[in-house]
Amino acid sequence: MSEDRPADAGATAASDADGAANTDGTVDADDAASDSTVDDATPDISVCIVDPQTPGNVGTIARAMKNFGVEDLLLIDPPEIEPDGEAYGFAGHAREDVLPGAEEISFDELRANYHTVGFTAITGEDSRKHVRFPYSTPADLVEELRGVDAPVALVFGREDKGLSNEELSRLDQVASIPADPDYPVMNLGQAATVTLYELRTLTVEDTQLPDTEPHRADPETVERFHDYWDEFLTAMGHREHKHEKTERMFRRLVGRADPTDREVTTLLGVLRRATDQLEERKELLDELGEEDELRR
Repeated sequence: MSEDRPADAGATAASDADGAANTDGTVDADDAASDSTVDDATPDISVCIVDPQTPGNVGTIARAMKNFGVEDLLLIDPPEIEPDGEAYGFAGHAREDVLPGAEEISFDELRANYHTVGFTAITGEDSRKHVRFPYSTPADLVEELRGVDAPVALVFGREDKGLSNEELSRLDQVASIPADPDYPVMNLGQAATVTLYELRTLTVEDTQLPDTEPHRADPETVERFHDYWDEFLTAMGHREHKHEKTERMFRRLVGRADPTDREVTTLLGVLRRATDQLEERKELLDELGEEDELRR
């Protein structure tokens, strides 16, 4: 691939139609509170779109930015963005801040003021094709950008042909989203969304998800659980030669399950009640002088 050949849509849209966002009234992720922790070493991240051809794609990317905590949108040679037009219609809640705050800049201003990461679908296969080599994936960028002491701009190209090789050669880094080699070219809005999702640990302090770290039961509670299991086996008259083996299997099962405090506490209550009922039954049968059929 010659260096003056335009880059394939760098993780961008194959057509204008592909850029249309869903407007069926689904719940915006930005409606919820925002899974990760942003620390002081993370850079300020912006998104830059070079020569976008349709306002709808600009609005779609603005919405993805809102989803993942990125506020600054940079536009190079954009189409007309009308307050009552397509861009605002596709932007969701980003119409309130991200889109109105978009800044139009030149390519030279972008290079002068930001650490730039250009996105392309097709990369060089080895170091001889150096315009697109080496390249990073969005997952790689999480650590690569963490220590960058400058504002970062994620640069996406045109819907039909992405960023040119000349443009890529002037940027600081090249990135690409891993995809099926038969069709690696992504819609512009999709590419931005996938990238921002992968970088969310740099941009989002919290998410709408509840506590993602289960409260694991402490060792003492788990051991009490095993004691209750032992008492239950005894109360039900479990055969003595199988008792130890059953306890061992139960311990392995609980160890794999890694239960929470609430799970263990609930099961403790069930075992305790079942054991009490079995012991009461035994006492009653003993008083009546009847044999316990369950213990045969």
